[in-house]
Amino acid sequence: MTQRKKKKRTKRMYFTQIHEDAILKYCAPDTTYKEKCELYENLIQPAFNEMVDKIVFTYRFTTLPNIEELRDDCKIWLTTILAKYDPNRGSKAFSYFSVITKNWFIHQVKKNSKRAKREVDYNSADAELQKSRMTSENTFLEDEIEKEFWEHLWIEIDSWESINMNENEKKVYNAVKILLNSKEEIDIFNKKAIYFYLREITDLNTKQIVSQLNKMRKKYKTFKHKWNNDKFD
Repeated sequence: MTQRKKKKRTKRMYFTQIHEDAILKYCAPDTTYKEKCELYENLIQPAFNEMVDKIVFTYRFTTLPNIEELRDDCKIWLTTILAKYDPNRGSKAFSYFSVITKNWFIHQVKKNSKRAKREVDYNSADAELQKSRMTSENTFLEDEIEKEFWEHLWIEIDSWESINMNENEKKVYNAVKILLNSKEEIDIFNKKAIYFYLREITDLNTKQIVSQLNKMRKKYKTFKHKWNNDKFD
């Protein structure tokens, strides 16, 4: 009795170099409107649709209320930011769009949690209102200090770009800027999560990332010392 050889299942890649190139062509300044429509309909949209569906399934966002509607909203949202993708920042299109898609759904989870908490805490609204009035002045001051801190930090970070960087330094630098720009939407719990995001964006390994981050930490330490000692105008 002869045994049938099992056919080796090949993994179907829904986001290949062809799709990567299509996004680069779409974002190029000399691409015509007609070309963009063809690229989007034939290559980019199908890849985005499958990427969103896989992320929803993989990270169990299926538990969100109205997940089908949210899925459609996310796919529409991706079309609005597609032209903003900048390959010069060091991240591949797939890494970039997969990270911000996950962040989008994480933001929806946080919004849903806050909404549920507001419903539970409805009966204590009066007490919370009184408390908020008592602390509003302190909160305003803290917010202003935080705002000023970030304004100075961004000036500092932007100044690092003028320094000659090797390829890996530039990749990590741009990846850190992406994460900081999305700090309100990214739900980061520990160092492993940070390195996970950085690896996805840069395509570097952890050792390479740590090496570049150590250089940035030294610059940040100098900035923080100036901030703590009120040495900014």
